[in-house]
Amino acid sequence: MIDLAENREKFSAFVVEQGLKQPENGIAMTKEQAFKVAEELGYPVLVRPSYVLGGRAMRIVYNEDELRTYMDVAVSVSNDSPVLVDKFLDQAVELDVDAITDGTDVYIGSVMQHIEEAGIHSGDSACSLPPVSLSADHQAQVEQQTKKIALGLGVIGLLNIQYAIFQNEVYIIEVNPRASRTVPFVSKATGMPLAKVATRVMVGDTLRNALKFYDNYNVVMEENGLLKPRLKGHVAIKEAVFPFNKLYGADLVLSPEMKSTGEVMGISENFGISFAKSQLAAGNKIPTTGTCFLSFIETDKMHAPEIARGLHAQGFKLVATRGTQKIIEAAGVPCEAVLKISEGRPNIEDMMKNGDISLAINTSDNKTSKKDAEQIRQVVLRMGIPYFTTLSAARAAIEAMTYMGDDGWMKPHALQDFLIR
Repeated sequence: MIDLAENREKFSAFVVEQGLKQPENGIAMTKEQAFKVAEELGYPVLVRPSYVLGGRAMRIVYNEDELRTYMDVAVSVSNDSPVLVDKFLDQAVELDVDAITDGTDVYIGSVMQHIEEAGIHSGDSACSLPPVSLSADHQAQVEQQTKKIALGLGVIGLLNIQYAIFQNEVYIIEVNPRASRTVPFVSKATGMPLAKVATRVMVGDTLRNALKFYDNYNVVMEENGLLKPRLKGHVAIKEAVFPFNKLYGADLVLSPEMKSTGEVMGISENFGISFAKSQLAAGNKIPTTGTCFLSFIETDKMHAPEIARGLHAQGFKLVATRGTQKIIEAAGVPCEAVLKISEGRPNIEDMMKNGDISLAINTSDNKTSKKDAEQIRQVVLRMGIPYFTTLSAARAAIEAMTYMGDDGWMKPHALQDFLIR
């Protein structure tokens, strides 16, 4: 069963047999096959080896030269460990599901929506439980597909499934037939100790009996043939914690390969406060005043006016590199131009070192990590400036700011306050 889930070729065939959707893909046993498959699918593609943890050696590649370098350096490909080449679902919404099954019933412990878009490792992405913008129809599809996969694979115990919503369709990204790193977070957020329940199931108890044994608050309900947690109306946010400030020369750009070393949780009655709490706990406290530095890669610049308007409405002064600044000004939002490090003095590094920047939003990716952008991110880390590197995280931060006018949002609560008794 582990082999069926982890072997990219076998799992791809399993998804087809179950009548489920997955990104267009092909299997490569050699470097030459990888080039051929990528050409047929069209770039960018996501390249995934078999039998890896933490997204190790998983990469988004944008052209044949990048793929050639990747195949030469990152992986060993053979009949025993084929590589799956997926068409990359750009700007897709990613979901994580933790579930338990005894082979008859399935308990959906959670459906979590990632804050960052698909393409960033699930362990590095912030995520929301329950989902913040998932339609009821899509959630129902995800839950039923989870049941189908769990029973079809023959899992007894925990499994984790990652989905993507792309162009209004649900796609399977991967299945992990084991406990995932989100199990402690889900257990705290819902009041159900998933590891204990799964352990009883794995040694022969039925899922229903195991859930009843730990269901002190009557939080389990049955709906559409599935067992599910009954939430009280709260929102829990999981945020990753990164070691960048302890590793000299580390780059804070996120990718399919996992970089985080821990995680924290923010919980409250709404998404904005929960996200603010999660950032505070992760050491990336969101400021509510000051000057924000903006710099976007080419593919993100169309969204620059939206982000700028949100920050301007919160009272921030805006500065940006020339390309981004022109787009923001053209949209009618006040924004000053600032020089890149390579363009002379005074530049953005000088402003950061002088304490003039209170927040940095600097989107990037592996294919455009130019020296200037890398240097700016290094200064952000050295100076301890709060930062965001994706559009979605920037939007979440702006939403959080609307609740951060006074210190009331910091009020602590016991986890038990959010359980149905």
